[in-house]
Amino acid sequence: MTAERFEDLRIWQTARIQANRIYDAFGPDSNSARDFGFSDQIQRCGVSVMNNIAEGFERKTDQDFARFLDISKGSNGEVRSLLYLAEDRNHLPSDIAQEMRDFSENLSRGIESLSKHLRK
Repeated sequence: MTAERFEDLRIWQTARIQANRIYDAFGPDSNSARDFGFSDQIQRCGVSVMNNIAEGFERKTDQDFARFLDISKGSNGEVRSLLYLAEDRNHLPSDIAQEMRDFSENLSRGIESLSKHLRK
């Protein structure tokens, strides 16, 4: 089945879930609320993952889409890196940080898979 809209893509749906989890974990009532720079950065990265999937899809060429997926995957790597720092700085408990990293890593595999498909 070919997606007709970016909203149909499982990776976009998963990235949307991740972005919302990040906002829930790093919002104004979180342990990181006083660390605005950190919270802002991880939220921006989470949004970048889903938005680059959407923007690439809307470009309508496989080459452009694959390039935007690369950007999305890079932002997702930044999310995972920041989750380590969140754990180190006690913004998140270790088990929650690990669960979020696992979710992010699974998303990266999905992004990579679609990117490879587009480049064939």
